Amino acid sequence: MSNLRLIIKREFIARVRNRTFIVMTFLSPLIVIGMVSLIAWLATINSEGVYKVAFVDETGAFYKDFVNSETTYYINYSDLSLDKAKDSVIIKEFNGLLYIPNKKNNSEIAKSVQFYVDESPNISILNDIEKIIANKLTTNNFKEKGLDLNAIRSSEALVNIEIENFSGEKTSKMSGYIKMIFGGAAGYFLMMFIIIYGNMVMRSVIEEKSNRIIEIIISSVKPMQLMLGKIFGTSFAGILQFIIWVILGGTLLFTISFIFGADPQPLSIEPSITVQDDYQQDIQLIIQDIFKLPLGILLSSFLVYFLGGYFLYSAIYAAIGAAVDSETDSQQFMLPVILPLMLGIYVGFFSVIENPHGTISTVFSMIPLTSPIVMLMRIPFGVPWWEILISILLLIGSIIFIIWLAGKIYKVGILMYGKKPTYKEIFKWIKY
Repeated sequence: MSNLRLIIKREFIARVRNRTFIVMTFLSPLIVIGMVSLIAWLATINSEGVYKVAFVDETGAFYKDFVNSETTYYINYSDLSLDKAKDSVIIKEFNGLLYIPNKKNNSEIAKSVQFYVDESPNISILNDIEKIIANKLTTNNFKEKGLDLNAIRSSEALVNIEIENFSGEKTSKMSGYIKMIFGGAAGYFLMMFIIIYGNMVMRSVIEEKSNRIIEIIISSVKPMQLMLGKIFGTSFAGILQFIIWVILGGTLLFTISFIFGADPQPLSIEPSITVQDDYQQDIQLIIQDIFKLPLGILLSSFLVYFLGGYFLYSAIYAAIGAAVDSETDSQQFMLPVILPLMLGIYVGFFSVIENPHGTISTVFSMIPLTSPIVMLMRIPFGVPWWEILISILLLIGSIIFIIWLAGKIYKVGILMYGKKPTYKEIFKWIKY
């Protein structure tokens, strides 16, 4: 056990003292925030351009309905023929030309409208144009049938559903998206952690093996102790990094809630509690929804599944590192390792978000190779404690089996040089 402690300490110190580890621990949250801000800023810039659309309205009924906005500028070319309008649009480099032909009825007009453009049209602008034309044609149909437009418009009802639970606590309409974002982020970051730290273990084994240092170490340490020491030492470094990120994230969340004046306590429906601005109320409800998530269970589960998933996959990575002589040779074994992780992500985003308690979501949250990711995506939606317990027990059982299996491969492969092993040869090593 003393040898194991020494190896764990050595691997932990080697990781923590690494300059890259220190920089990325404190820089990663800022990078994530910066990337989100950059995407939002780029989206804003992308939407700032004015989309110039010329139109030829042969009916003479629509020209008043095309009103300029911040994003769209309409130019009336109805006094030109279609061919001349096309030539002018090309010369002046407008974004598109809308053609509304004169037909005998509204139904034929709706089927005959054309939009000329060289590049793919802006979808939102196209939807706005379709809405304008559809509203005008609908109004014309009402008039032709002798319907009272004022009566119809006054009869329209605007519904704004307020969401509350049975105890009277309000929640936002974004509640489902918040759960999806938190669950998806937890699953995705876990996958990245497993890949990053698993590769660290594999590279460490390959490096010591290629430098022949492993031959000296093996003379005084059992192969299983060496493998476990690398796995545990690297995992403790990952836990330290995770704790620092939780502290930084928690501080950021409380800072944002303080800035927006949000109270983490549920917003009651009592008349005495009012919010001056609808936007501020929406922000407050969203922040309250975040605080109402099972954050404690989510964080503790992330830690448990991080350790479980890491031990499971790191044992595989260590076995691969022992079996090959270089990182290039390891690529032939990477697909079976990455595939379950990718499957967990796809199941999470396409099944869990759609139906978190469905059969597919439940089954994959129990399979050890995918459960660390899929179960984390399910937890924000509420998962019975017994399902989490079963999932963890199955994961622990699989870890024990995989570590035993990887230890067999590690013991033989760590002293093998100069030959690329095949799956058949690795299977033989297990029998030794």
